[in-house]
Amino acid sequence: MLYEAALSGDLETVKSLLARGEDPDRPGEGEEEGLPLCAAAAWDRVEVIEALLAAGADPGAREEGGWHALLWAAANGHADAARLLVEAGADVDAANDEGGTPLTMAARRGALGVTRVLLEAGADPGLADGDGDTPLDIALDWVGVHLETALLDQLQQDAPGDWQYVVGRQYAKDGTEQVTVAAYDAEGRRRLDYVAQRGHAAVATLLEEAVGVRTPVGDLAARAIAHRDTDEDGQTWWTVVDALRRRGDEETYEALAGLCTSEDAREREFGVDALAQFGHTEDGGKPYLERTLPLLQKMATTEGDPQVLRSVLAGLGHQGDPRALPQVLAIMRRPGHRRTATDAIALADVLPPDHEEGLELLIEMTEDDQDDVRDWATHGLAGLPADTPRVRDALAARLDDADLNTVAEATRGLAERGDRRAEAGVRRVLADSDDEYCRELVTEAQAKLAAGA
Repeated sequence: MLYEAALSGDLETVKSLLARGEDPDRPGEGEEEGLPLCAAAAWDRVEVIEALLAAGADPGAREEGGWHALLWAAANGHADAARLLVEAGADVDAANDEGGTPLTMAARRGALGVTRVLLEAGADPGLADGDGDTPLDIALDWVGVHLETALLDQLQQDAPGDWQYVVGRQYAKDGTEQVTVAAYDAEGRRRLDYVAQRGHAAVATLLEEAVGVRTPVGDLAARAIAHRDTDEDGQTWWTVVDALRRRGDEETYEALAGLCTSEDAREREFGVDALAQFGHTEDGGKPYLERTLPLLQKMATTEGDPQVLRSVLAGLGHQGDPRALPQVLAIMRRPGHRRTATDAIALADVLPPDHEEGLELLIEMTEDDQDDVRDWATHGLAGLPADTPRVRDALAARLDDADLNTVAEATRGLAERGDRRAEAGVRRVLADSDDEYCRELVTEAQAKLAAGA
């Protein structure tokens, strides 16, 4: 019964059985001979995994064929499940009887989130599977493959010829597109399905970096551009950008600067996004600032493509230098410019404390119709060193905002200034929001108010 409850995600039954002393590693009976933890991991039953692990389930216990829970999580692209198992002590390199490791499984799936979890946990990126293929070999084999066709070809080999096939697409939790090809029998019952994520290019980029393969900038740019519109939030694009940022060398800088002058708008956009944070260090160092800032300032004048200009605006903000303020304001004043959260972020990042026009514009954006614009403008205003009645009142005005993220940011800003009006924001967010970030912000604000009382 425990196996079935874990498989279906029936947390109440799982907890009840464990409380009565059920062995968390007891396999299912009859046809269901698998382990409860493996079932929960295969279906991303995160709360069930937590309950089983708390009851002493062995994260390394194996089913037939040498499969363990982390392999199931990796094969099915479940990063949250994988992270829980890794934190519980699962062996990140433990292979099944055929030599498949969690990392080779994640690479075949195209599971970007799982790949990140495994690499951060120290998985060996050079460990090959039973066929001698490394995770990087596998990921690269899938880069450029039309997933729908490949999955359909696989399915047709295993399904009768009279079955019907349906292709479905949705976003996986890690933001990559997930493609499912399902087979239905003559009675309309779903009998088989094959699933993969369109994350292979991003996975390959992470693995190349992990094993020290230096892919040319042009190839990486092409990889990112090919996936610019398929991910939910540009996951492949930003994975490639981040990998190039960490290189921080002259050769890469010159290649990216060259892309900024390309005739192709997408190449310019990529070049700008990659240069914007190029070489930035964890301690705030910006070794290329004096070269990047003039380049972006020039593009603020010459660029005509709205999307590239949006990247230029974000890039100027990333420099965090008040010298960029004139160009930031000029972009925002361009005819036809559409305000987004990028405006608020960039303006706050370059705004000197005594610039009244810029401050008034940022305050204006805290009242914008768009939630994300208000949120980021309030975030920026809260973080400014300025402490005036005007700033405090603008923050206090957001305590009644419909968006609780904005309320939390305003609460933080008021607490930083010792303004007791922040207490209303604390009460509201703790009562109405279950967002971890928001609750953490106001809890810290509450502690700051108490310390200053």
